[in-house]
Amino acid sequence: ILLRFQSSGHSMKSENHTLTTEFVLQGFSSFHEHQLTLFVMFLAPYILTLAGNIIIVIIIRIDHHLHTPMYFFLSMLSTSETIYTLVILPRMLSSLVGLSQSISLAGCASQMFFFVTFGITNCFLLTAMGYDRYVAICHPLRYTVIMNRRVCIQLVWGACSIGLIVATTQVTSVFRLPFCATKVAHFFCDIRPVMKLSCIDTTVNEILTLIISVFVLVVPMGLVFISYVLIISTILQITSTEGRKKAFATCASHLTVVIVHYGCASIAYLKPKSENSKGEDQLISVTYTVITPLLNPVVYTLRNKEAKEALLQAIGRKPS
Repeated sequence: ILLRFQSSGHSMKSENHTLTTEFVLQGFSSFHEHQLTLFVMFLAPYILTLAGNIIIVIIIRIDHHLHTPMYFFLSMLSTSETIYTLVILPRMLSSLVGLSQSISLAGCASQMFFFVTFGITNCFLLTAMGYDRYVAICHPLRYTVIMNRRVCIQLVWGACSIGLIVATTQVTSVFRLPFCATKVAHFFCDIRPVMKLSCIDTTVNEILTLIISVFVLVVPMGLVFISYVLIISTILQITSTEGRKKAFATCASHLTVVIVHYGCASIAYLKPKSENSKGEDQLISVTYTVITPLLNPVVYTLRNKEAKEALLQAIGRKPS
């Protein structure tokens, strides 16, 4: 009898798992009367992000003065950020105007895979950019030797490879779970909201997610922090005020993006799972899916003199 009961229970879970062929992304359903306002609020930064990142990639491509390691990494970051936003925002915007909120199991897994891949790639690209600034300021005479084309490509390939490996591990572990519910309390298939739909205890998955989060956030943050400690100590040794200002200026854009990017991601993935409400979690998610990608083109075009001059030349205006 006991064996029959266990067998019956197992088949029931298996059946539930098989029957769950799609999820419903609840998104901002609690803000029903403000959905059109939210649509406009999210559409504007989305268009600006796409336009800004595409412009950055094109300008870096056509302007030979920008064919340097720093701008090579920036073009890779812009490309990665563009794909990252395309994975999340179009579906979120369509749901805000009343289109289908359902997503197939395969579609949900694909969205999570690309979100994790490019999110982690961005983290390690920012680390590579930090290393580039360290070499430029601390070892200027050896800069072109150390940051040669092969090294730059290897750093980008390494960032992408880590993203792919972690995403494959994370998505495989989540979608091996049996699901008994279908309503995802989020506007996209993020890891924790999907895990909450499982029929079984997800402690092992939670631990895996935390370990991965520490690896892809704390390790890059630590490397960037070490880079900037060495950079600042070198800058303080520069005797001329003009030289110090120039050295700080080359790092200001990168440091701004790093603080916001790692700050938002850390709040989202390194906090205890039950610390924030659904609304607070969504607000944090909006920050790193809508606001942070916009920050990259804005900061690098407005705060960076070379990029600003290249942009003005491209549109036929003389830089002031």
